[in-house]
Amino acid sequence: MELNKVVFITGAARGIGETIAEYFIKNGYKVACGFNTTPPIKHNDNTRCNIYIDISNRVSIKKAITEAKDYFKQDIDIVINNAAIAQEKQFLTITDDDWAKMLDINLQGAFRVTQEVLPSMIKNGWGKVINITSIGGQWGGFNQVHYAASKAALISFTQSIAKIYSKDGINSNAIAIGLVATQMSENELQTEAGQEKVKGIPIGRLGTKEDIAKIALFLASNDSSYITGQTINANGGMYFG
Repeated sequence: MELNKVVFITGAARGIGETIAEYFIKNGYKVACGFNTTPPIKHNDNTRCNIYIDISNRVSIKKAITEAKDYFKQDIDIVINNAAIAQEKQFLTITDDDWAKMLDINLQGAFRVTQEVLPSMIKNGWGKVINITSIGGQWGGFNQVHYAASKAALISFTQSIAKIYSKDGINSNAIAIGLVATQMSENELQTEAGQEKVKGIPIGRLGTKEDIAKIALFLASNDSSYITGQTINANGGMYFG
């Protein structure tokens, strides 16, 4: 258990982000739950606060980070860049706006948030950056080319932060998730192609939100102090790269 550490999670109102938040709270962390539309159900208390954040807006990010620091009376030690969007669209129908929005949220959002939390981590000589990416960023997309491109870039971003800041006591790692049962993946999993993907998972089942939360918990702990710049594959054996 990591005592007295503050973690800021984007996209913590539902799905994987919500489950990650619950796991961290159960394990003694103070958690700032970033949300954009509907806030998490649980009310603020001494271990959790719900904070509005628009990761496409630098001013909103600065405000959210300040609120978290003021609420817990300490700096943010761990950031989990989980917030993302997805869109199923055939390649030739993807518009410039579709492409720009995808990268603005899935890549530049993580860039902005990380850039704003890093100074205090450097000052304190300790920090963890955990980026939630996807198997799509490793083997490409079919009807989600722009999504796959954004997640591939996030992996490279993770490695770059590790190269620059590991010497300052900051570990930067990514979790590349495969097929996990969430609201965001529900549409894909209901299609014929999605069902075929499930049949092809070597481990024989979909991933769960809890599977991902446990990995995030490990990467945030001192037990992972010698792991940096890595992409942890959580895909049930779908991809080994």
